[in-house]
Amino acid sequence: MDYQIAANNLKDRVILVTGAGDGIGREAAIQYAAHGATVLLLGRTVAKLEAVYDQIEKNGNKQAVIIPLDLMGATKQHYLEMASTIQQQFGRLDGVLHNAGLLGQLSPLEHIEEATFDDVMQVNVKAQLLLTQAILPLIKQSPDGRIIFTSSTVGHNGRAFWGTYAISKFATEGMMQVLADELSDTSVNVNAINPGGTRTGMRAQAFPAEDARLLKTPQDIMPLYLYLMGPESRHVSGQCIDAQPKRKPSVSGEEE
Repeated sequence: MDYQIAANNLKDRVILVTGAGDGIGREAAIQYAAHGATVLLLGRTVAKLEAVYDQIEKNGNKQAVIIPLDLMGATKQHYLEMASTIQQQFGRLDGVLHNAGLLGQLSPLEHIEEATFDDVMQVNVKAQLLLTQAILPLIKQSPDGRIIFTSSTVGHNGRAFWGTYAISKFATEGMMQVLADELSDTSVNVNAINPGGTRTGMRAQAFPAEDARLLKTPQDIMPLYLYLMGPESRHVSGQCIDAQPKRKPSVSGEEE
């Protein structure tokens, strides 16, 4: 959380951010651009992507690129066409942040609806697999490639009533570990971030009675997103890292 990245640490990098219109994805896109990257904004709501685009331009950073795509209905061909366009425009891709995700419904496992399960798996798992397959040839061309997945605390340890979402995040961490191992002899590093309780729309959906003012904002947790996308993390791969690690209790039993 205390990591400070140099102002131009992502200079000349091309970075794709999914779910870039809201919350963590929006903030990550703005921060990546602020540190020198050309950011590709992928999301389903054009108006939100345009607002992020405008903010990046207002900040005086490199012009972003908008990629309207609904992961719910996207096919393998959509991702291949997107990768082809990136290849034609930039010649490579230096990083991708898989941020887009669905919560689904919190319910006992026995009451999980098939349609809800399918939707969450489509966006949180299958879409990430197909997108990653499509952009891998591009990101392998980068001298310092980065792939970052988004996990959750319930992707480490299953929790009652979080069945669909938790299962998708266990799958996400598994995908990250498999890919990291497969790319261990390349210049591409693969990791995952657990953002923890953060002031986002998804968090409000899961905990409607919670006082959001007590939560970290997306901006608060950006140091880890910048670190894992930048050159200093070249020796870190195959890890799922908590953006808000719990403090260890002291001898007195209080957190320190």
